[in-house]
Amino acid sequence: MLSGTLWSAEQEEFANALREFHTETDRSLIDLVDESPVLLIFLRHFSCAFCAQTIDRVSQVREQIEAKGARPVFVHLGSPERAKPYFDYYHLSDVERISNPEASLYQLPIFALGRKNYLLHSLHPAVLLAWFKGALFKYGIGIPKEDGDQMPGVFFLKERKVVRAFRHRSIADEPDFLKLVGAG
Repeated sequence: MLSGTLWSAEQEEFANALREFHTETDRSLIDLVDESPVLLIFLRHFSCAFCAQTIDRVSQVREQIEAKGARPVFVHLGSPERAKPYFDYYHLSDVERISNPEASLYQLPIFALGRKNYLLHSLHPAVLLAWFKGALFKYGIGIPKEDGDQMPGVFFLKERKVVRAFRHRSIADEPDFLKLVGAG
């Protein structure tokens, strides 16, 4: 609890849920949320064209996100060693990341990110269309080494609350990161 600030029971429950998750630099997620608003970006797997697209797009709007006082924080299903080259490539080496191979953060009731068979949702018309519009050619695709069934999502966290959320219905959905932080 922050000194001089009274938190509701809901905010304390939220804090307790996030306290156990730490970034690759050993910062707790709740400490990051208490310091500044966080745009928490959940990825699927590193062989996913749409996950690469997400990392690239956050890199492109990072300055605008930070200008609104928020910091992007990624959650991924891989090891820190597997994640590093992807974030380095998109100039996000210094962004906080949480390695969560067991997907326990994804499954917290406050986020409740679903699961869909990756082979079935890969055949969804919106996914096929997005691949052929350029995602496949620009970002490539591979065999998942992480959990391909886990769905992604994006959450704007502020003052120990989820202020805005985007839960993907399709892996090809494109969240508006700036709207989520209140900049769009």
